[in-house]
Amino acid sequence: MTEPATTATVTKSQSMLLALLQRYPVTTLLLAPYAVLIVPMAVINHNPETGFILGLLALAMAGATLVETAALLIWRRKTWRQETISTRTDHPKIFLIARLVAIGSMIADVAGTMAGRGTIFTQVSGTVAASPVASASALVAGWKYVAFALLLSSVLTGRARRGAFYRWTLALIGVQVCLVFVTAISAPLIGYLTFVFAAGLILGAIRFRYVVVAVAVLFLVWPTIFNARNEVRVANGIVVSNNSATDRLRFDTQLTRASGFEVPVDVGQPGIADFPRYGFVPRIVDRERPLISTGAKINQYLGGSATSSFNFLTLGTVYFLDGPVGVVIYYGLWALVVASLLWVGRGPGPVRLCLLCLVIAGPMVWVSTYPDTVIGLLQHTVSAFPVFLAIMLSKREKKTGRHPAPALDPHLALRV
Repeated sequence: MTEPATTATVTKSQSMLLALLQRYPVTTLLLAPYAVLIVPMAVINHNPETGFILGLLALAMAGATLVETAALLIWRRKTWRQETISTRTDHPKIFLIARLVAIGSMIADVAGTMAGRGTIFTQVSGTVAASPVASASALVAGWKYVAFALLLSSVLTGRARRGAFYRWTLALIGVQVCLVFVTAISAPLIGYLTFVFAAGLILGAIRFRYVVVAVAVLFLVWPTIFNARNEVRVANGIVVSNNSATDRLRFDTQLTRASGFEVPVDVGQPGIADFPRYGFVPRIVDRERPLISTGAKINQYLGGSATSSFNFLTLGTVYFLDGPVGVVIYYGLWALVVASLLWVGRGPGPVRLCLLCLVIAGPMVWVSTYPDTVIGLLQHTVSAFPVFLAIMLSKREKKTGRHPAPALDPHLALRV
């Protein structure tokens, strides 16, 4: 096969993968980590519970795929919604707002971490960082997701150049990388990278080959990050396990620990009735509220201490707490939410993109703890209200004729 033919084949394959992600976003987000990492590790290491993993994955995909197929038939038009997004040029200051939110997010994350919020040391001590700085930074903890959503909106509507979009995205990621060396916790970084890649691909703003390169680099630098994290823990008197960086990638064994229990299991996790208090009332005005600590409760149920946390990945934790039916309902419900945000009506503007990104960053992240992520989604949505207000106030009145729409790249969503 000639080189041009090979290139064309690769490009066609990438386009097919991108089209699958854009038509079945929740199904693809669910499948990707299992296809790339979890199932291969289970097969290579002869995990006897591989069938359990595949069975759970099939249940979740059934719920998500059925809903997304129905949504495609009901809401989807002949052309992808990216074209609709690219015509929404009635927010001329959206890139300015995106940069301000990004700066505020990075400052808050660094300041809050230095004040003790979200570190392994507060987790081990079982306390909450109570300083004013930590409390204030917690109020805008979700702005790093909102900032990326607004950067997406900016580049998709032509208000920001692709280079500027990548620079600001790298700045947001860079802060999360640096925080690993302070918090000694790597899961938030993995979650944020997953979110950025997923949202960027779904909306066509990040090229597929860049994600492939980034994932390859992440695998190469993972041992360094893992060892640095452990060194910070040891230096502060925290005992670390003897697991290697490769052992830590055995997410298949983490998930299959859920196979030995009669489900559903009640570990005292927050119920739906608790969501309003946890989701809508800031801790700064409700200091007596118990911590959201489903991971710690699961760890205690497994015989561990209350100062450590454990989950079975998102899929396994939903199964553990809600059973097989809960798995189908959970992924079917979020597939409906994502489809509604993407495809209903004229198409998503900046606010709907923010909500979409918060869903991807919370309930859809594969390494998170359910139902804490659902509560986190509510908290982040409330904290984003000032940003939403700024977006609405900056919206251009169409009759004024000011701020002419910038030239758009009609192939932005199709590039890989």
